[in-house]
Amino acid sequence: MNRSVMSLSGGMDSTALLLRMIAEGDDITCVSYDYGQKHLIEIDRARDNISYLRENGHNVEHFVVDLSSAMQSLHSALTSEDIVVPEGHYESEQMKQTVVPNRNAIFSSILYARALSTAISENCQVRIALGVHSGDHEIYPDCRPEFYQSLERAFSIGNWDSDRVSFHLPYISFDKTIILQDALESCNSLGLDFDIVFSNTNTSYNPDTNGRSSGRSGADVERILAFHAIGRVDPLQYVYDWDSVLNYALDQERQGGRDE
Repeated sequence: MNRSVMSLSGGMDSTALLLRMIAEGDDITCVSYDYGQKHLIEIDRARDNISYLRENGHNVEHFVVDLSSAMQSLHSALTSEDIVVPEGHYESEQMKQTVVPNRNAIFSSILYARALSTAISENCQVRIALGVHSGDHEIYPDCRPEFYQSLERAFSIGNWDSDRVSFHLPYISFDKTIILQDALESCNSLGLDFDIVFSNTNTSYNPDTNGRSSGRSGADVERILAFHAIGRVDPLQYVYDWDSVLNYALDQERQGGRDE
């Protein structure tokens, strides 16, 4: 059995990763972060899924770390009230407004500290699991493999017993469609309801006050196209009906990520 510590945002990728690791028999500690994000509902969704998993016999440990005072003032459309979350395709240049400076380095540092503490206290090897994937590389430089290679080396140099901890990035060369298919296979193997799990997620960067996604942010578009690619309707509740959000996403795909 692997001992793992992972980042659980409450989004599609980290949820899929959690399912994969449960299916592989890991003993898992999940860490979620409140960093003052506009889509804070993602943490509520993460809690909902943790509860659903526990009800089905999967006892996953879960902590929420409050970083809001340190990060909500960072310049990003995700944390700054005066910057509007852009709409359109994920690969559009304007999507760089959704970058949060140094976010993954901050998250990874906390995860590493947790993993190393676990390794020492439980006398075991621990892997840090992250759901970063190839679709994010264009916009988010802190999702690239070379970033994590450098980060792991720096953490190793800066800590005793670092040989007990390693990074685990199983989706690093995958796209959203492959990740979603992987999640479907994990749900089938675990006897979990795929639609319940993914209705308990949030991908949108600008959900409304009821937690509904517009279907128009870059993250929404990428998610919708992935569900369409595997032949399923997204169980998430959107502001508009499924045909409307799907047609918008397909139109953005046809435009090849060009701004409207």
